Parts: sequence; structure tokens; C-alpha cells
Amino acid sequence: MLAARALAEFVERVVVVERDVLPAGPEPRKGLPQARHAHMLWSGGVRAMEELLPGVTSALREAGARRAPVTTDMVVLSPLGWFRRWAESHHVILAGRDLLDATIRARVLADPRVEVLGGAEAVGLEGTAGAVTGVRVRTADGSERVLAAGMVVDATGRGSRASRWLSALGLPAVERREVDAGLAYASRLYLAPEDARSGFPVVNVQLDPRAAGPGRSGFLLPIEDGRWIVTLTGTRGGEPSASAEDFVRFAREELRHPLIGRLLERAEPLSEVSATRATVNRRHFYERMPAWPDNFTVLGDALAAFNPVYGHGLAVGAQSALLLRDVTRRHGWGSAGLARRVQKAAARPVGAAWDLAIGQDVFYPGAVEGGPGVRDRLVAAYVNRLMYTATGNGRIARRVTDVTSLERGAGVLLSPSVLAAAAVGPLLPPLLAPPLTGDELKRAGLTD
Repeated sequence: MLAARALAEFVERVVVVERDVLPAGPEPRKGLPQARHAHMLWSGGVRAMEELLPGVTSALREAGARRAPVTTDMVVLSPLGWFRRWAESHHVILAGRDLLDATIRARVLADPRVEVLGGAEAVGLEGTAGAVTGVRVRTADGSERVLAAGMVVDATGRGSRASRWLSALGLPAVERREVDAGLAYASRLYLAPEDARSGFPVVNVQLDPRAAGPGRSGFLLPIEDGRWIVTLTGTRGGEPSASAEDFVRFAREELRHPLIGRLLERAEPLSEVSATRATVNRRHFYERMPAWPDNFTVLGDALAAFNPVYGHGLAVGAQSALLLRDVTRRHGWGSAGLARRVQKAAARPVGAAWDLAIGQDVFYPGAVEGGPGVRDRLVAAYVNRLMYTATGNGRIARRVTDVTSLERGAGVLLSPSVLAAAAVGPLLPPLLAPPLTGDELKRAGLTD
């Protein structure tokens, strides 16, 4: 939808080819297989969405989405200890995926230049190795036809077949890399205790890549209508069960701290458990290909899919759609080489999120052939030192969230002042318990 909005500025007609028949409002649909799991939109993605759809953040909040300041409204156990709740540096938008998609979709489709071809599937490209001229579409009755187009954007997600489509046009195979931590997800929706249905913080118990054995983590995100969406994760040998009866036990006994489990004991389950293993980091380096056809671009998860535990997929997709608009503005619709320029530009936000994800995931057994390399270990050692420093240094915590929010590049972590602070370490002693306030503990029912 964001890519369609980006293109609508330059043309009279944008057609979104969609396998689902889209619902009118925030309802479940098959084409969002991970919609039952925890999602958050980092402020780097929020700003990109606002550029494309001014006022969309207000619309989301009016629909019930929550704006949570980072790290003020976050209770996070990192591998190096509890983070303090510093003054706001950035923010995240918290909402169920159905609500997020429906709100954005309504605003995009209010533009008469954008239309949806529902119940249809893109099955191949038309054109040559030099230029794409359209896309072959199969409709619900099994018939096929060609949609001619001045630009084709593949935003089909993890299941993208762009690499095969390009090979069919005679282009060389694309370089691809995968890093698979073996992470499995199990998620469930809860109604929060009555007194904790508004203003409750995010709770995140992170896994520790350095620890022996499988890693386990958990997220509790307060979303619309007084609900909590809770996602539990585990790497190979430590996967959470899809059993509803085991969900709270896993949160209480298998994570590094029982806080999420204790909170769930006082919440009301509203759904069954949804499970998935589609969490591999996969990146296609289309920007490195020696040749690229005009009029074809790959964005979002079709370009690079990240382990969802880091919450960067939505933000990178939004930033890539904004770059599609900005590069087209700069060079002109229909200009020679435009698609290649867009593809190279999209590699920037992808690369930032990719480095954040694989910097940890390579350390799990079986994630990459041969295990982490020397560079991986050096980078991880420095990042671990930064994270340790951030537990007791608010300035360094802000620099870290500059990067994790995708608002600034990783270069800010290599400035002389940050290097010096990392050498010194945290300025405050470690927290020995979750940084919940007395009022939050009371509202959640965690005090006698």
C-alpha cells in the first residue's frame, strides 16, 4: 500500500494485485500469516509513513493504536541486564497488525488513482532482460492476463519469486544470504487486568546469544482496546509449545525472568496460540547485480526479510517506499535507469536493519555454515560493551536507540565520545529488579 501511495504521485493509475479479497476494516486475512504475532513500528518507519501519508499517525491513534516512548515506557531485560527507563529518545507505534494494515489501506485507497485487483496473483514478468513491460496475473477463475505497466513493484513479502522471474528473463542469479537462528514463535492475545488496560509499559525479556543452550525470549505489547499481545520465542531445542495450557508456564519458567508469566496469570486469554517458524533472515542483493531491467523494483520483505524479533520489517518497508517516491521525484518518472537507482537506494535501510539482525543471530548453532567469523565476533564484542554501558548511561542508551529506531546509521556508535563511554562502562550500578513503578505493580496485581 505504501509503494502504491508513492507511485500515485506520478501516474494516473496504480493497480495493486492482491491474492486476498480485502476486508473493509481491521479483520484477519490469509495474506498476513504473521499478523497474529507481536508487531511494532519504530519511529524511523513512522516518519517515513507520515511523509507518504500525512496524518496517518493521528489516524492510528484515533483508532486505538498506542504511541510508546522509547525507553520511558519500556521494561527490558537485555543480555547485559535491565535497561533503565530513560527520558524519551524515540518512539514506537503499537497496534494489532490488522488495525495497522486497515488504517493505512483506507487512507491509500481513498486516492482514486489507486485500485485493487483482489483475488488475483502475480505469476511472472513480461518484457526482456533490458526492460519489464508488465506483469502476468492469474485471477480467481484460473485465467491469466497481462497487465501492462510503466513500473512493476514486487512487494509480495517473504514468498517473493522475483529471483526466478528475473532468471526467466535471462538475467543472472542474484546473490543471496540467509542467517537462520532457528527461532520459533508462539503468540496469544490477552485482555489486560482492568487497572492495567491503559498506560502500561512494553515488557521485553530478551534472549542471551552468549549463553549455553537455546535462547528464549518474550514480548508483551499493550495494543488497542485494553489488550496485550504476547509473543514467546525459542531457538532450536527451546521452542515454545503451541499448546494454550503451556503458554503461561513457558513465560514464567523458561524465560530469563518470570515477569511476563506473572503478568499473564492475572490476564484473560482472548485467543488460541498462533505459532510460526518463518523467522529466517534472508537478503537478496539485487543492488549488486551486473544488469538490472528498467521498470522493475523489489521492496519490503521481498527484498530482505528479517527475524521478526527485532521489529524492523515494517519500518524498513516504509522507508523503502519513501525512497521509491523520492528517487522518482529526483530523476523523473520513466527516466532511464530509474529502477536500478531505486534498488540501490533501498539497500541503505535494508543494510542497516540487516546488520542489526545478523549481528546477534549468527551466534546460534546452525545459523550460518561455519559459525560466526572474526568480524562477527569483533562487532558483537563491541555491541555487547555498548549494551552493557547503556544499562547505566542515558546518553549511550540514546545513541543505541538512534540506531535501533532506524533514525540514524550505525556510524553514530563509532564517534569518539561513544567509544570513550564504552571504555568506561555504565555510570550507574545494575538494576536488580524490573524497573516497574509501584503504581504499575499494583495495577497489574503484582503486589499483595
